[in-house]
Amino acid sequence: MKDKKRAMGRGLGAILSAESKATVNSATDEGADKFVGNIVEVSLEDIYPNASQPRTYFDEKALNDLAQSIKNLGVIQPITLRKDGNKFEIISGERRFRASKIAGLETVPAYIRLVNDQELLEMALVENIQREDLDAIEIALTYQRLLEEIGMTQENLSQRVGKERSTITNSIRLLRLNPDVQNAIRSGEISAGHGRAIISLEDAENQKILFEKIIKNNLSVRQAEQESNLLKNPKQTAPKNKTAIPNHYKKAEKNLADILDVKVEIKTSANGKKGKIVLDFKNEAELENILSHFK
Repeated sequence: MKDKKRAMGRGLGAILSAESKATVNSATDEGADKFVGNIVEVSLEDIYPNASQPRTYFDEKALNDLAQSIKNLGVIQPITLRKDGNKFEIISGERRFRASKIAGLETVPAYIRLVNDQELLEMALVENIQREDLDAIEIALTYQRLLEEIGMTQENLSQRVGKERSTITNSIRLLRLNPDVQNAIRSGEISAGHGRAIISLEDAENQKILFEKIIKNNLSVRQAEQESNLLKNPKQTAPKNKTAIPNHYKKAEKNLADILDVKVEIKTSANGKKGKIVLDFKNEAELENILSHFK
């Protein structure tokens, strides 16, 4: 299973040197730019829990389940630490920290907060979100950090990054997916649209069933949404097969659905000489998203 692990970030996972642990404590110190907004590997021995952490009970079975997932897939979401001299205090992610210990890890991926780095961190995160090579999970993680660590509201964040609030909300919801699905999105095996179809199901077992169907049958986003609706309403009959269309039309349907992130249907006349493309949208935000591709 180790080959399924995916390194967090891009070349930012170097283990902290003894010098950096000792000398970099403030955002004004030399070398601070290596910390702010980046992901680094921190030794578990150098990390300690926040004494004021309100959560005092951690379910043992849930921790062991998470530890097993970490053994198989690695730590999907880095924890957040505050640098305290040569040590690091947990700001968020104590459950992942405990599970990583159980899993036998020596280091864990982390975001490091330094003294007076608030403005620098915000700038680094906003700049990062504009990159074109980010996958949907990396984008969601960055949105989450801007909301939780910087204290932005979704309205502020929407204005700051130039995205609709619904886009940000839907993005962050992807972080509720289990690690297998998140990794599939990160690797490009499935799209964010597939992820949203999966997360629309409340039952974890149904999410697993749909995920496996998407992979096995190479379902488009539209087909995944149809399967999701069937799982929500098991008594509902499957939609009748429409008139068969050529394979290159089916491929075009899938490509358009993945690009526009909405249901797409290509209909043709009996002789195949004429046709139309139908784009479904559920709300104004989805319509705006469609139209943005044609500006």
